[in-house]
Amino acid sequence: MQLADEEKAMLAGAQGPARQWAIKHQIAVGEFFDAPDFVAVGQAHIMADTESLGEAGVAWLEELARLPEQHRRVRIPTITDPRGLDFDSYKRLRQTEAMAGLEARAIAAFEALGVLMTNTCINYQTILPPVRGEHLAFGDTGVVIYSNSVMGARSNFEGGPSALSAGLTGRTPRYGYHLDAHRAGTRHFELRHRPRDLADWGALGGIVGKATNSYWEVPVVTGLSAAPNSDELKHFGAALASFGSVALFHIPGVTPEAPTVADAFQGRAVPAAAPIGKSDFDAFFAGYAAGGDKVDVVVFAAPQLSLVEMQQVAGLIGGKRIHPGTSLIVTTSPEIKFAADRMGLTKTIEGAGGIVAAGVCFYQSYAREMAEANGWQRLLTNSAKLVNIIAGYGYKPTLATMEKCIDSAVAGKIV
Repeated sequence: MQLADEEKAMLAGAQGPARQWAIKHQIAVGEFFDAPDFVAVGQAHIMADTESLGEAGVAWLEELARLPEQHRRVRIPTITDPRGLDFDSYKRLRQTEAMAGLEARAIAAFEALGVLMTNTCINYQTILPPVRGEHLAFGDTGVVIYSNSVMGARSNFEGGPSALSAGLTGRTPRYGYHLDAHRAGTRHFELRHRPRDLADWGALGGIVGKATNSYWEVPVVTGLSAAPNSDELKHFGAALASFGSVALFHIPGVTPEAPTVADAFQGRAVPAAAPIGKSDFDAFFAGYAAGGDKVDVVVFAAPQLSLVEMQQVAGLIGGKRIHPGTSLIVTTSPEIKFAADRMGLTKTIEGAGGIVAAGVCFYQSYAREMAEANGWQRLLTNSAKLVNIIAGYGYKPTLATMEKCIDSAVAGKIV
């Protein structure tokens, strides 16, 4: 890779061991992907929940945190993905003191590095939305696909060490979705059945993701008669990234780089469209269906809920009571939680027997251990991303609308 003078200085150790480690790591990543050089980035977003870090990862962060301040602190705005534990709710979820202790150590280390503990996967809805053309080093796949596709920013999927490296160096290898050549549409899908709710939008992401199934493919979706809103695009993108490893999509007339179908494909020949109809949605939902089964836990997460979604959950549950044999968990960002507290939404949800957890996402919060501690198996959610992930933690997931999820939580079985 071609290095600028400052990058050479970091590599030589002139700016301390943390930045030296970071630039070495980034050079290794860049050379693997044939990056010619580095590009300056405006923000970094670190995925580093304690379940993934473990004792060794946290101890390594603590080593960095003990370095002199001028050597250890990040040099660009650097934020965090959901954490593994919410200190206000972990006991109700039967998470352990050992988990809480590890979490506290990780937070202290990140804070010493100058990382902002935003603890969210919806930073584009809550913190500092990316802008078109801005280069970023973002980690969470749902964050990356939304930033690339809806905001027109530029980021690859950055692993935790790579995102931290970007925070320390202020740059990232120039490859993949930082380059125009990789942002052209490669597949074409025509929607013939309009999604009606967030679960449908997630299902659409799952359908397109399964069909696309490659980080280097860029699906283009046509056939929409009206623009989706932010939450609909959030669920679509999160599921698309989860099912297909996709980092960028285009919806002509909606996404910034695709005013037209021709623009979406950068003037190249437009491929024949694969139709997506009602039967495709029905088949997707049927793959995650268990009507009549007792429901152990209803989860709204992956991605965290916006304030509008929090209002919708509170509106559906107001005046009702969660079945005593069923748990209801709602996850959101710390900022949205504060607003929900102020507006009485948290009181409504928790007054019905639910738990509102801030700064976490269910599958990153020791999901297997929570299942064992609480006796959970059947899980109901309106998140297509979550049903794709959570079976690996021993759950039997079912996908349903938000309304059906609430009704089932009240009934104690999947209605």
